[in-house]
Amino acid sequence: MSKEIIVNRTFEETRVAILEDDRLSDFFIERRETEKLLNNIYKGKVQNIVSGLDSSFIDIGFGKSAYLGISDVIAQKNEKKIENMLKVGQDIMVQIYKEPISTKGPKVTMDISLPGRFLVYMPFSKRIGVSKQIEDEQEHNRLKNIVKKLKTDLAGGIIIRTEAEDASEEEIKKEMKYLARLWASIINRFNNSKSCTCVHKDLGIVFQTIRDHFSEDVKIMHIDSQKELDDVIDFVRTVSPELEDKIILYDGKQPIFRAYGIEEEIKRLRSNKARLKSGGYLIIQEAESLCAIDVNSGKFVGSNNTQEEVGTITNIEAAQEVARQLRLRNIGGIIVIDFIDMKREKNRKKVLEALKGATKKDKAKIKIWPITHLGLIEMTRERKRESLFSLLGDTCPTCHGLGLVLSKESIFISVCQEIEQMKIENYFGKIKIKLHPDVEQYFKQRIKRLKELCKKEIELIPSDEISREDYNIILEQ
Repeated sequence: MSKEIIVNRTFEETRVAILEDDRLSDFFIERRETEKLLNNIYKGKVQNIVSGLDSSFIDIGFGKSAYLGISDVIAQKNEKKIENMLKVGQDIMVQIYKEPISTKGPKVTMDISLPGRFLVYMPFSKRIGVSKQIEDEQEHNRLKNIVKKLKTDLAGGIIIRTEAEDASEEEIKKEMKYLARLWASIINRFNNSKSCTCVHKDLGIVFQTIRDHFSEDVKIMHIDSQKELDDVIDFVRTVSPELEDKIILYDGKQPIFRAYGIEEEIKRLRSNKARLKSGGYLIIQEAESLCAIDVNSGKFVGSNNTQEEVGTITNIEAAQEVARQLRLRNIGGIIVIDFIDMKREKNRKKVLEALKGATKKDKAKIKIWPITHLGLIEMTRERKRESLFSLLGDTCPTCHGLGLVLSKESIFISVCQEIEQMKIENYFGKIKIKLHPDVEQYFKQRIKRLKELCKKEIELIPSDEISREDYNIILEQ
């Protein structure tokens, strides 16, 4: 598989795209005015303790109070009441694990974790874990033994990441030393900082992509900014010097995202429809904490295929595309997928396995339940920050997020009802109706019916100041 990382840096935002076989597989965006908070560490002050909810609210200087649940409090093992773990006014170290979404503030934990390229260091844990993606038992044991051997002077727990597969003992040792120094500097800043301040910022989106995705299987990393390129090379020389030659400055005439066809792909992500190569398509309806995805066969009928076979083929392709769309759109929470109905149990299993296989490369935590007889699959995907749809768009001021506005016919009927209720039999002046221009043409075509209703002269006034669903009826003397 050919893999490329494309970086577009402008004054207001930084965008990173990952292509697999020339197809967009991951997309990340960081904007100047929407500062990234995820994984940042703060010296917070306990603002309020809610015993009934086993939770507390922490002031981190953000504006909205951060939520800290009892399961995320580091305290004595035998203590079970949050009011005995924390005190109002107490300074504590917390890390954001879920960014603010909509009206909700960020969620924080006292169980700090510091990710590196190969390892995640957890100062308040004791366990050594290995990524489930490392399936080779021999490699699993080799890495675990290396960490146990090197960890003698380092308090805390270690999770060995997927990227550590085939890493040398020297590379792991180097990273453990780096994480130990980083933790020491965070403690020092915490001790010498004021309350409600940030004591550690996580890597920006480009460096985070290098840490999590830039490896030997990447063919090229193309960057369109000389300054960003210089910063990236400095960073890569520290973490993976053998990959430096793969970083290249883009100097083409076309903007980099347009040259790679990524700009068009991003436009398609704003639609609620995602097309499948077979001719089928997905309809993606995203709400605040629930996403419904409907699979349709569309134009695909197959050649000499039964309805069951067409449904199965479309569903397997849809399962792979669903996994891709969830990553690209950064959709989290509860997800319900309505696949095309399949009668055979073996076909339902094929679709379920296809979805599980396609979501393996997703770095967010995912849980998938078995497919039902109605063809539904329920799954959850970890939500750490707002979705791409929420980031790129605002709620429509006309439909207020419903996706529908009143039809022209409904507005016409509403106007007729209001005129009837006004009882204007004894009124001898002209009636003016102020409307949105989009609706005025519909009324023009039915002006005779309006005149018949009120038996008066009627003037239609188009106005951009009126919203599409509103109107003003003016009685002129």
